[in-house]
Amino acid sequence: MPLALTRGDPSGIGLEIALKAWALSHEDPDAEPFLIVAGTDHLGSLAASLGMDVKVEKIETAAQAPAVFACALPVLDLSHPVLGQPGSPDPRDASGTIASIERCVGLVKSGEASGLVTNPIAKEVLYRAGFAHPGHTEFLGELARRDFGENARPVMMLWSPELAVVPATIHVPLARVPALLTRSLIVETGRIVAHDLALKFGIAAPRLAFTGLNPHAGEGGDMGREEIEIIAPALAELASEGIKVSGPHPADTLFHAAARQKYDAVIAMYHDQALIPIKTLAFDSAVNVTLGLPFIRTSPDHGTAFDIAGKGLANPASLMAALQLAGRLAQNRCPAR
Repeated sequence: MPLALTRGDPSGIGLEIALKAWALSHEDPDAEPFLIVAGTDHLGSLAASLGMDVKVEKIETAAQAPAVFACALPVLDLSHPVLGQPGSPDPRDASGTIASIERCVGLVKSGEASGLVTNPIAKEVLYRAGFAHPGHTEFLGELARRDFGENARPVMMLWSPELAVVPATIHVPLARVPALLTRSLIVETGRIVAHDLALKFGIAAPRLAFTGLNPHAGEGGDMGREEIEIIAPALAELASEGIKVSGPHPADTLFHAAARQKYDAVIAMYHDQALIPIKTLAFDSAVNVTLGLPFIRTSPDHGTAFDIAGKGLANPASLMAALQLAGRLAQNRCPAR
């Protein structure tokens, strides 16, 4: 089965990197075949404008994708005209961006695709069109409930061969983090990460390291008591369930090479605490993986990059890593929960 790739915001770099990913991978016998849900004519015009010798071919069913992939990028046509220009998004394109996501999730649900790979969206553009979800991940959680009947809680993990990190709180102002950081949140996040590292990544007994919230992990309470009153009790609860945990660790000593040998993933307390180290170590190759869903979902670890869209400058490395990882997870996947 092919992987299903969404179009993302058509004014960003998503369609360009999809064309480049196909051009670099279609001759590789080990590459994961993928299809994209997008406008066939629009993709063809974009390839021509970029001077890319990439053929796109409209397919009627996902089953046709693997055979077509050898000579053209397979496209399940999306009947939503693109109104924005490269670098200049149009909120009227939001309906097509959402429809592409929904159709790709439907392909996974029906068994026509082995996993979902999503191109970047621009949340602010979707918000102007009335999008009611905080972001991509939360929308996929809603689709898991609506289409799969699972009350999923999505957990964002950034993965690379060098490091895997999970922020316990994600896209919230830093001032709100202490109030949002509860024992139940940390326990639930730890359970989901441990479960999916075993189920999807094939790690028999995952080792989870947790950061503290405060400098020096609170310095015994002198710099904050969240480590004592919230984080440590959560780790004790996880350990009582047989999950291998360590921490809370000072975040500034947790990401050097020797420290990384002692865990399989880090659960950090807030967004930048997790994302700064992995984007330093693996800016072009890190992959966004959503844990806690009843299907496989990966994504490039970057945004729409409107500033370089349409200029032929976009690097497809992260998308190719996302496609490769999604294929690996599909092969590792155990029977449905």
